[in-house]
Amino acid sequence: MAWMFLVAAGVFEMAGVAMINKWHLERNWPAFLLMLLGFGLSFIFLSLAMQTLPMGTAYAVWTGIGASGGAILGMLFYNEARDWKRILFIAMVLGSAVGLKMVS
Repeated sequence: MAWMFLVAAGVFEMAGVAMINKWHLERNWPAFLLMLLGFGLSFIFLSLAMQTLPMGTAYAVWTGIGASGGAILGMLFYNEARDWKRILFIAMVLGSAVGLKMVS
Protein backbone atom coordinates (compact mmCIF):
# COMPACT_ATOMS: atom_id res chain seq x y z
CA MET A 1 0.00 0.00 0.00
CA ALA A 2 2.91 2.34 0.73
CA TRP A 3 4.08 2.11 -2.87
CA MET A 4 0.61 3.08 -4.09
CA PHE A 5 0.70 6.08 -1.75
CA LEU A 6 4.13 6.97 -3.12
CA VAL A 7 2.99 6.79 -6.74
CA ALA A 8 -0.05 8.94 -5.86
CA ALA A 9 2.30 11.44 -4.18
CA GLY A 10 4.39 11.57 -7.36
CA VAL A 11 1.34 12.09 -9.57
CA PHE A 12 0.11 14.94 -7.38
CA GLU A 13 3.62 16.40 -7.46
CA MET A 14 3.41 16.37 -11.27
CA ALA A 15 0.03 18.12 -11.07
CA GLY A 16 1.47 20.75 -8.74
CA VAL A 17 4.38 21.41 -11.08
CA ALA A 18 2.02 21.69 -14.06
CA MET A 19 -0.07 24.19 -12.12
CA ILE A 20 3.02 26.27 -11.28
CA ASN A 21 3.52 26.70 -15.02
CA LYS A 22 -0.17 27.40 -15.62
CA TRP A 23 -0.21 29.96 -12.79
CA HIS A 24 2.93 31.59 -14.15
CA LEU A 25 1.32 31.95 -17.57
CA GLU A 26 -2.19 33.02 -16.52
CA ARG A 27 -1.95 34.39 -12.93
CA ASN A 28 -5.46 33.32 -11.95
CA TRP A 29 -6.89 31.98 -8.70
CA PRO A 30 -8.01 28.55 -9.97
CA ALA A 31 -4.46 27.72 -11.13
CA PHE A 32 -3.04 28.93 -7.81
CA LEU A 33 -5.54 26.89 -5.77
CA LEU A 34 -4.95 23.79 -7.92
CA MET A 35 -1.21 24.23 -7.40
CA LEU A 36 -1.69 24.31 -3.61
CA LEU A 37 -4.03 21.32 -3.77
CA GLY A 38 -1.60 19.30 -5.88
CA PHE A 39 1.37 19.95 -3.61
CA GLY A 40 -0.71 19.50 -0.46
CA LEU A 41 -1.99 16.09 -1.55
CA SER A 42 1.50 15.18 -2.68
CA PHE A 43 2.92 15.82 0.79
CA ILE A 44 0.06 13.97 2.48
CA PHE A 45 0.57 10.86 0.34
CA LEU A 46 4.35 11.09 0.75
CA SER A 47 3.98 11.16 4.53
CA LEU A 48 1.68 8.13 4.38
CA ALA A 49 4.21 6.24 2.25
CA MET A 50 7.03 7.16 4.64
CA GLN A 51 5.24 5.42 7.51
CA THR A 52 6.43 2.17 5.92
CA LEU A 53 9.14 2.98 3.38
CA PRO A 54 12.60 4.29 4.27
CA MET A 55 12.90 8.06 3.94
CA GLY A 56 15.71 7.95 1.36
CA THR A 57 13.87 5.54 -0.92
CA ALA A 58 10.54 7.34 -0.63
CA TYR A 59 12.06 10.75 -1.27
CA ALA A 60 14.15 9.55 -4.24
CA VAL A 61 11.20 7.86 -5.93
CA TRP A 62 8.85 10.79 -5.21
CA THR A 63 11.35 13.27 -6.61
CA GLY A 64 12.01 11.06 -9.64
CA ILE A 65 8.33 10.73 -10.48
CA GLY A 66 7.76 14.46 -10.03
CA ALA A 67 10.81 15.54 -12.03
CA SER A 68 10.33 13.04 -14.86
CA GLY A 69 6.60 13.60 -14.96
CA GLY A 70 7.06 17.35 -15.04
CA ALA A 71 9.48 17.04 -17.94
CA ILE A 72 7.09 14.74 -19.81
CA LEU A 73 4.15 17.10 -19.20
CA GLY A 74 6.30 19.96 -20.49
CA MET A 75 7.02 18.04 -23.67
CA LEU A 76 3.39 17.05 -24.17
CA PHE A 77 1.60 20.29 -23.30
CA TYR A 78 4.13 23.15 -23.41
CA ASN A 79 6.20 22.40 -26.53
CA GLU A 80 9.42 21.71 -24.66
CA ALA A 81 12.24 19.91 -26.49
CA ARG A 82 11.67 16.22 -27.28
CA ASP A 83 15.11 15.10 -28.38
CA TRP A 84 16.39 11.59 -27.73
CA LYS A 85 18.91 12.69 -25.09
CA ARG A 86 16.22 14.24 -22.94
CA ILE A 87 14.04 11.14 -23.25
CA LEU A 88 17.03 8.91 -22.43
CA PHE A 89 17.75 10.75 -19.19
CA ILE A 90 14.08 10.75 -18.18
CA ALA A 91 14.09 6.98 -18.72
CA MET A 92 17.22 6.70 -16.57
CA VAL A 93 15.53 8.57 -13.71
CA LEU A 94 12.45 6.35 -13.94
CA GLY A 95 14.64 3.26 -14.20
CA SER A 96 16.38 4.30 -11.00
CA ALA A 97 13.02 4.58 -9.24
CA VAL A 98 12.11 1.07 -10.40
CA GLY A 99 15.51 -0.17 -9.19
CA LEU A 100 14.89 1.30 -5.74
CA LYS A 101 11.53 -0.51 -5.64
CA MET A 102 13.24 -3.78 -6.54
CA VAL A 103 15.78 -3.52 -3.74
CA SER A 104 13.39 -2.23 -1.06
